Amino acid sequence: MILSASDMFTGIVEEIGVIIALSKFGDGLEITISARKALSGLKIDNSICVNGVCLTVIKKTASSFTIQAVKETLSKTNLGQLQKGTAVNLERSVRLQDRLGGHLVQGHVDTTGSIKKITTLTSSWMFTVAFPKKYRRYLIPVGSVTVDGTSLTIAALTSAEFTIAIIPYTYNHTVFGRYKKGDMVNLEFDIIGKYLESLVHYT
Repeated sequence: MILSASDMFTGIVEEIGVIIALSKFGDGLEITISARKALSGLKIDNSICVNGVCLTVIKKTASSFTIQAVKETLSKTNLGQLQKGTAVNLERSVRLQDRLGGHLVQGHVDTTGSIKKITTLTSSWMFTVAFPKKYRRYLIPVGSVTVDGTSLTIAALTSAEFTIAIIPYTYNHTVFGRYKKGDMVNLEFDIIGKYLESLVHYT
């Protein structure tokens, strides 16, 4: 998992940001993202979820913020594939008084998957995502999964794929509307299953 901060998120994307600058720092990457809503109340040292990855704000202007992704993060997420102009999902960390609209999300990416199939229906879209088989134990039918920081419900599940239904609002207010077949996505599985596995295995 990617451990960069201890803040929590809900998987309810607040805004689509756009990459406006990328620069190398050592073997990592410094990323500047333009935003509006996500900048409200955001300060240097705060955590923000970018495509499902919890990262720390190191710079901020009136229209953008900058984060750094180290080599470990780049190797386990899709952040290394970002380019200038790429759209990303953004969510500020949840406050104790906020509603938990999605599910508990850490911003600690477990693995990446790929968009295998996109089916357009009359009023929704079905996205099938392929994932490494060893993570199947963390998924259940009608359970929660986070895809690029978006909290979603599993509609169908096999040994190495799950399918999710996307309503028009989600399609238009997250990067789902920009996905193409073969795109890499960040996956975070429900924390409850991972804790239960640890308790069973180590007690």
